[in-house]
Amino acid sequence: MASTWQKTQEFYNWILESGDPRTDPWPLVYSPLPVMFLFAFYLLVVALGPFYMRNQKPLKLRGLLVAYNLSMMMLSSYMFYEFLVTSVLDDYSYLCQPVDYSRSELGMRMARVCWWFFFSKVIELLDTVFIILRKKQEQVTFLHVYHHGTMLFNWWSGVKYVPGGQAFFIGMLNSFVHIFMYGYYVLASLGPQMHCYLWWKRYLTIMQLCQFVAIAVHSSYNLFTECPFPDGFNIAVFLYILSLIALFLRYYYRTYTRGKKKLT
Repeated sequence: MASTWQKTQEFYNWILESGDPRTDPWPLVYSPLPVMFLFAFYLLVVALGPFYMRNQKPLKLRGLLVAYNLSMMMLSSYMFYEFLVTSVLDDYSYLCQPVDYSRSELGMRMARVCWWFFFSKVIELLDTVFIILRKKQEQVTFLHVYHHGTMLFNWWSGVKYVPGGQAFFIGMLNSFVHIFMYGYYVLASLGPQMHCYLWWKRYLTIMQLCQFVAIAVHSSYNLFTECPFPDGFNIAVFLYILSLIALFLRYYYRTYTRGKKKLT
């Protein structure tokens, strides 16, 4: 028992001490415990929130949602710009790019936008809170909770160990997609009168799927080439993206294909 506890402590210390010393001092990065507690609280809200709202009237939150979604769209635009411009200025390769662990201006700039991308995943947990407060519980699907929760851990590990390099492509592509996604949410939150402008929801899902396929190709390519970026991260990204492709394809089929068949 003592040996198991000792090994657990050693492993935890390894997690703490083997990170990037540049990002370790930044909020929520050094230890996984804050993120774990945040995730546990998130699951608690998912589990107990609907029970609390059972006898409550749904909150409209229109003004708050417009401001929130607009802010997230602007943050996504900023992150996309930073990922793109920094990668161009630093002559990043889209095929193989090791992490620049130096404290150079561009190295730190890339690390900072990686942190902001991670922190955006913390903020995005509010998506679920707003859904529950509006009593739209049918939207809190397994896909929704899985995607929000896992991205939190994925990018905590990303910003702690590999803030840059190959990971930039994921952040850049995801930020680009989220500009449109939160733009869609801005329109949706303005009220029913905007529904006629939301015809492109299906294409937003297709855009998300294309994003996942591009990331899968990007991460798997380096498994068959000599690239000084950790294979473990590429494998983890590839397997994770496969799970998202499967879940989003299922969502696409149930929302856009099976629904149409029922109508006909």
